[in-house]
Formats: sequence, structure tokens, C-alpha cells
Amino acid sequence: MSQQVDAVVVGGGIGGLVAAHTLVERGLRTVVLEASTRLGGPVRGGSFESMPRVPVDLGAESFASRGTAVGELAAELGLDVVEPAPLSAWGYAAGRAFPLPKAGVLGIPATPWAADVRAAVGWAGALRGSLDRVLPRFVGAHADDLGSLVRARLGRRVTDRLVAPVAGGVHSAPLDRLAVSAVAPGLADRFAVEGSLTRAVGALRAAAPAGSAVRGIDGGVHAIVEALAGQLAASAELWTDSPVTDATGPIHTTLRLGQEVVGIERSDDGGWAVRSRATSAGVAGGRGSVHTVTAPRLVVTTPAVGPLLEPWTGVVPRPEPGADVRLVTLLLDAPELDAAPRGSGMLVAPGATEVRAKALTHATAKWPWLARRVQAAAGADRHVVRLSYGRIGETTAVPDAAEAARDASELFGIALTDRVVDHLHQRWDGALPPPTPAYRADVTALSAAVGQTPGLAVTGGWVAGTGLAAIVAHAQAAVGRL
Repeated sequence: MSQQVDAVVVGGGIGGLVAAHTLVERGLRTVVLEASTRLGGPVRGGSFESMPRVPVDLGAESFASRGTAVGELAAELGLDVVEPAPLSAWGYAAGRAFPLPKAGVLGIPATPWAADVRAAVGWAGALRGSLDRVLPRFVGAHADDLGSLVRARLGRRVTDRLVAPVAGGVHSAPLDRLAVSAVAPGLADRFAVEGSLTRAVGALRAAAPAGSAVRGIDGGVHAIVEALAGQLAASAELWTDSPVTDATGPIHTTLRLGQEVVGIERSDDGGWAVRSRATSAGVAGGRGSVHTVTAPRLVVTTPAVGPLLEPWTGVVPRPEPGADVRLVTLLLDAPELDAAPRGSGMLVAPGATEVRAKALTHATAKWPWLARRVQAAAGADRHVVRLSYGRIGETTAVPDAAEAARDASELFGIALTDRVVDHLHQRWDGALPPPTPAYRADVTALSAAVGQTPGLAVTGGWVAGTGLAAIVAHAQAAVGRL
């Protein structure tokens, strides 16, 4: 089978869906090829068996407030952007819990001697961190990774007790694997101006928009994926078990799920020919059937297809395999949690022996919309708590609800092991490739080569970086350059 269209998008994650949405809005007939049988990638929702009408996020549950791309897209899709409750996040290190300092970037404090910083790192850590203000500006100036930079400027206590749980928790990777330019945009440039890391953080915080650093969606972040997929399907030819066409108007999109891209070629007229193979017997044409799509525009949103672009780009970013992340979401009957004793949640420093979880989110404390729906469906005293497991380089044994409840008990300081009403489990294998300095250099080289290749764009988390704010804005800009 073959098909001629205006654009081909490889990958049906959030980057691919945004790219396809943008192309279709411009009147271009677009094919989306997705290897799995569902869209959205690690942006996914679900519900407890005991509360089937209450949605919960099983992947990303917030997005950075910097920029306007996600908010504008949500408004276009008819979704409501919401702020989290005004609660502090907490940290857990050296066997104890403490509120994380508010004035910081990825755990790097703006004022090392502030009371909330001292509570986390002690007087010794605060004094060492304060040396940043008097150290020569060349100290740490050539550090590419976050760990080397923070240790050089602020010392080990601040690094291990504040920055490691925050940055390491967000990216599921050791600090020495995180490129400063990728995980903290603008920090290195501001440090070069200020000559002090803490002053640089203060300047970035002062320039940040007022309000919370993150936002959410009423109904869950996964509502963005569902709304995008719904809009595309409304004017789409949907290929799953059988083709379904919209007979009321022109078809602008073909969504082909269960299609593994096996070949990319350049056609004589400068366009692209993409060959895909069905991976499921339930896909149109049956397992193993080959379909070819030709188009003048190609958008690649997944690193799995990166090697097929090497003849035109000359470089293939090869990230270290990401962490195998496991999420356990608990529905607890625990009135003791009404007061949100650990704020919106906790980040756990690597090396903690008391718990295996790397992070805990008290979802019903963080998101008022969810608390209202849970209370309406299940009554008072019910709380949703999500625990995250898995760091790069670690073998992540699958945690069960009992282990998650034990970890939650330790982190909250409340006995919760017999309070579990329901639970959900979600696994994400290698979903967060670490933004190492070497990998980001490869991505920069790839992007430069793609910019010189007519009709080709790359986007998605593998090039844009972690987080919806980065991915959505990058996907829109990448498509705009075609």
C-alpha cells in the first residue's frame, strides 16, 4: 500500500501530536505513524477501579509555567489551566524531612544563609554555600554538568541535600550526567555575568513570572493528549482494526497506530518516502504488512528513528538509556493527611536507606480540582498519593502497593500501611534519557544538520528536553520552519 500526503509525522507522543495539530491547522494532509497502539507516550491518564469517573495522571502531572505555549494550546483545546495549591515542597535526606527552600532553581538556593536553607543543610552547609559570594568567578566556570558546578561553588552538603533530590528527582539521573544548559536554561549565562551561582539564581528568580513555577490542567495533564487526539481524529482517517473516515469533509489526518518505521528514503523530487511495518494483527493490513507514505515534509519525533536519518544529518544522538521509572498511585483513607503535613510532596535524596522511592506527590493536596472530585466520589478523608521509583543506573524492582505504603509512611511520618483503599501501577521504561553534556552536543549538531535539510524537522523530548513546556514550544517552532 502507498499514500501521497503533504506531511508525515513519525511518533504519536505529545511532540508528534502537537506537530500534527499544527500541520493540520495549516490545511496540510498529514499522516501520523505511531509504533504502539495508543497515543501520548508518557503523558497518560487512568482511574482507580473504585473511582472510575475521577481521572488521575499516570505520567506527567504538571508543566513549567515559563513560556506561553502550553497555556495557549490548552485554551485552544478548551481546557482550563490551573495553579497548584500554595504549598511548599519538601525534601528528605539524611533520614529526615524538611521544607525545601522557596527561593531556588533546581534546589540551588539564592540565599545560602536563609533559615530554610540552614534547616536543610545545617550551619556547616550554609557557611560553605555562602563562600560562593566571595569565590573567584573562575571556580566552576568551565563545568558542563550540574553536579560539578554546584559542588565547586556551594559544597557537598548543598549539592547532596538540596540539588540532588530536586534535579535528580526531576530527571531521574545523577547530577554529573545533567548538562547545565539543558536542565537550567539561562543559568550558565547568568553565572558568567554575576560571577556567583547564588546571585545568578536570585536574578533568574527575580525575572521569573509571579506565581507557581508549574501549572496543571483541570482534569489532568493527560487531557491535552486526549483533546489533541480527538481533534485530529475528527478530521482523520483512523487506521487501527479498520479504517474509519470522516465523510463530512476533507480528510486532513491519517493516524496509523501499531506502525514501526523501517525505512526512510529521499525521492527524486526532494520529498520523503517513509516505509512502515504493521506490528499487530489488529492493524489494517495485518501484522507485517508494509505501507509507504510519500510527502515533501517529514517530522521525526522519536529517537528510535534517528539512525534512519544519518545519511542526511551525519549524526545520531545516542543517549545513555534512561531510568526505568515505576509509578505507584495510592488511594488512602487517611484523615491525618488533610493538613498536608508534607506540603505538595517530597523529593528524596539519592542514597536514602529508609525508603526506595525517589519522590512522593500528595496529589489531592497539590491539585484542588482533584481533591474536589475525590471527595465527591469517595467522601472526605480520601487522599491520592503518588510515589515514583527508578534512577538511571539502578535496576528498578517493581514496587507493590504494600512497599509504596511503607515508603509513604516513612516520608509522611504517619502509619499508612493499612490505609490503602485502591492503587494503580504504571511503568515507563527508559522514558527519560539523561541530558548529558555529550548528548546535548550531539543534539546541537543534529539540529544544525536538520536545519540544512529541506523538508525535514526533528522534535520531541529527545531533542527539546524534559517537560511539556519545552516539547510543545519546540514542536510548534520545528513545524513552523518547514
